[in-house]
Amino acid sequence: MAAGWLIGVLVELVGEPAPLRHYFAVGHEDQAKCEWTALDWAGRTGRIASSPVAGQEPVEAIRPLTLARMKSFGLAPGEVRELGWRHPRRWLTG
Repeated sequence: MAAGWLIGVLVELVGEPAPLRHYFAVGHEDQAKCEWTALDWAGRTGRIASSPVAGQEPVEAIRPLTLARMKSFGLAPGEVRELGWRHPRRWLTG
């Protein structure tokens, strides 16, 4: 059962030719709440993409996170962790 979600949000940045995917780990069980929370946080970085780009949705729940996985990375329930632009391989393995 999911205790949190790994979310990717496409963000348009000045000087970049295409939107970049920004990753967030969100400690809520509800997938929709995690997606909206990640959108709020991504809005601080730049403008959210308004439509799909190269087959990627502007907001995408990439993988559910178990409570054990969240604890192993120090993510508390209700917490949001900004993971950055690089693909979060450590959060996806195991």
